Amino acid sequence: MILPIVAFGTPVLKKKAKNIKNDHEGLKELIGNMWETMYNAKGVGLAAPQIGKRIRIFLIDTIQLEEEESELKEGVKQVFINAEILEEEGESWLYEEGCLSIPHIRGDVERLPNITIKYFDEDFVEHTKKFEGINARVIQHEYDHIEGILFTTKLKPLKRRLIKRKLEAIKKGSVKVDYRMRFPE
Repeated sequence: MILPIVAFGTPVLKKKAKNIKNDHEGLKELIGNMWETMYNAKGVGLAAPQIGKRIRIFLIDTIQLEEEESELKEGVKQVFINAEILEEEGESWLYEEGCLSIPHIRGDVERLPNITIKYFDEDFVEHTKKFEGINARVIQHEYDHIEGILFTTKLKPLKRRLIKRKLEAIKKGSVKVDYRMRFPE
């Protein structure tokens, strides 16, 4: 089922999400709905707070970027539950990011290119893995969501000032998208 994506200004997007247990009610169905919602909105990642759930789940599919991104050696399609970034390293690099909860706004975000992350997959099997480049960036972006951080807070001050009106318009629901959205009340 395609779920509405919550828009900028919705309180759940600014709150740190909570860990879940392996017997979390409706987990498989929730994950299936998140995949369907993400693909419907043409996203490469989606975090539970973006569908109004304050729990530590996100998923990514960068396989769909393999043709567009020359430096992407191998895409990743993965569910991350109760994730914890253990290490970030390398020389920081700028890359333009966007967000399904903040439609039509993009901006350069500086991130480190290599991460080590501990997480559970959809079967609640624990993993500790290293990711790099675009894969690491998409994971960091979605991880920020479960930490209550939006990419707009990482933009340069001038860019933040330039998008202020657009952000206010999103909060008010004055934005057109071709996917389901829920705006702050």
